[in-house]
Amino acid sequence: MAAIDVAGYVAELKEHAMDHAFHVHDERHFVETYSLRQAWEVDLHPEEGCGGAVDLHLSLEVDPRVLLAFEDAVAALEEEDEPVDDFHFPLSFTWTLPPLPDGPDLLLLATELAGVGGPDLPLEVSAIDSFAAVTDAAERSLSIVARLQVSLSQVFQGEELLCDTLERCLAVSRFLLERAPAWLGED
Repeated sequence: MAAIDVAGYVAELKEHAMDHAFHVHDERHFVETYSLRQAWEVDLHPEEGCGGAVDLHLSLEVDPRVLLAFEDAVAALEEEDEPVDDFHFPLSFTWTLPPLPDGPDLLLLATELAGVGGPDLPLEVSAIDSFAAVTDAAERSLSIVARLQVSLSQVFQGEELLCDTLERCLAVSRFLLERAPAWLGED
């Protein structure tokens, strides 16, 4: 029997996100047949942002070697011992917005988002300028990414619920929802 039910953890994570005022739209599960690496992806956004300009994409990557090493470590434990916190899966949150005719200053946005995400949710801000034709103005697409590590030891013990992370993600989402109309030229 597996030490961790990854599918069950993702289901709990989705339910927990709904408890933190997120609306879940879609879920995907990919398995690479050669290496058996897995990726769990969930599309969500704040409840008040349904149909809005901000999309949030959660992605959990599962490396089978890390999972098997953790299971071996758990199998070697005495009954009352806790597993060491040496095994982690990468978890990322990615916010995207449509092309923005009046996009923000990236340095200013990164600075403001650093205050919203705080030190526990470091955010990377990037943008891509696209030109449909040489004579057209640039269209800026914005992307914000937060990369974290999920502790398998805490998942095993039922402690990794990410409450603070989900609250910070909600704050970032609401911050972006507030400002998106101005960037889209709707104000």
